Amino acid sequence: MKPVSIMGCGYVGARLLRYLPDSVQVTAVTRNPATCRALEALGVKAVAANLDEGVPVLPTRAAELFYFAPPPPQGSSECRLRRFLAAIDLTRLPRRIVYISTSAVYGDCQGQWITEQQPLKPGTDRGRRRADAEQALLDWMAQTGVPVVILRVPGIYGPGKLPLSRLKKGLPLLREEDSPYTNRMHVDDLVSACLAAMEKGHPGAAYHVSDGQPSNMTDYFNRIAEVFGLPRPPTVSRAEAATALSKGMRGFMDESKRLDITRMQQELGVVLRYASLEVGLLHCSQGSITVKE
Repeated sequence: MKPVSIMGCGYVGARLLRYLPDSVQVTAVTRNPATCRALEALGVKAVAANLDEGVPVLPTRAAELFYFAPPPPQGSSECRLRRFLAAIDLTRLPRRIVYISTSAVYGDCQGQWITEQQPLKPGTDRGRRRADAEQALLDWMAQTGVPVVILRVPGIYGPGKLPLSRLKKGLPLLREEDSPYTNRMHVDDLVSACLAAMEKGHPGAAYHVSDGQPSNMTDYFNRIAEVFGLPRPPTVSRAEAATALSKGMRGFMDESKRLDITRMQQELGVVLRYASLEVGLLHCSQGSITVKE
């Protein structure tokens, strides 16, 4: 049976499991013991591990490795991934690694359409950690010869992963005319991209994984409110945002970009199931995901 390892099997990893054929032998690593038990109940070999405390040994050589574990919450370097790569036994090298990065590695692009050739200029520590992770993987690929494929992903949404709680609380957002461009991807289309990257992504290449329909955060929340029958959130001006919005939400105000997905479509052959937010949100309203990260 073909071995597959999912490092950081949370929301995306749990969805990926639904699309893997029966002919694979999966080992899923998660930091959450409850998620570990839920995965075991599904018949998956699950390992509970905290990458800050130790590095789990890859169960077998030539495994297809999906690395979905998040970086540390602070700092500008990705020490977790670097420790993991340094600890891989040279006799147990994976066949290939697919890594989920973020579009935050580009920093602010002033609303321009960008390709994967855009220089990396992260403006936040969150983006710097991911840029550091990408470089660590490319350096490791050069040392070991193991192909690495990088997916630069914006906001992920899907069943069970929508800001319904925030909408119910009536928390404010930046008014739409002041809101920068944002991009997003339905989780099932992200999984399709992960599988395609594992099979035919070019070694060392990065791919934008998005639905190709950028809008803005306020429009996104408004559409969710309409689908789920909730009030639209109140809005504030950019001047009011400094005190009215949380630090996390303010972080989305300073970066604006639109992701070109031509490379994903042409090289990976990904055909989007949810090429519009309307179709994706309709799907979200009809189901939920029970495994939590």
